[in-house]
Amino acid sequence: MEALIFYACAVAVIAGALGVVLARNPVHSALFLLLTLVSVAVLFLQLDAALVAAIQVVVYASAIVVLFVFVITLLGVDKSESLEEPSLFQRPAAIALGALLFLQIVFLAGHHWVTGSHSARGALGTARSGNVQTLAKSLFTDFVWAFEITAVLLVIAVVGGVALARRSGQRSGSGAGPGSES
Repeated sequence: MEALIFYACAVAVIAGALGVVLARNPVHSALFLLLTLVSVAVLFLQLDAALVAAIQVVVYASAIVVLFVFVITLLGVDKSESLEEPSLFQRPAAIALGALLFLQIVFLAGHHWVTGSHSARGALGTARSGNVQTLAKSLFTDFVWAFEITAVLLVIAVVGGVALARRSGQRSGSGAGPGSES
């Protein structure tokens, strides 16, 4: 029975991944992504990783996919938009805030508590701590940089998706699009 569940989920993961890439409608792509993420959660359950499966469903399958659907619907990819900047101060302000954020990250990276050392209160885990406490201690001490970089990459992916969706919805102003005679 386990092999049957594994193969069914494996096929669903591959079909969902192909659906994300090949679907023409962005909402359908988000639904295929949901199929893929839930199937991966079932595979995690087969590996006795219930916490990771729950995180997969709660964080990715619900929150991230809902975020993508909201972004898709709010963008209105069928509308055309101009590329002119409405405010002259928006780009310099964004660059200044980005530089400030970078300097804060560099400043915090030099502090001892960010590098994985124990807090002033002592070690996080005890001999009686469970899997969740051990995972949290490992994640926020030994792998804090990987955790933060993953979060930054997810934000970059959302911003890149928004930029690509906005750009793909643009119509050429020359009138040489489909249906026009040249």
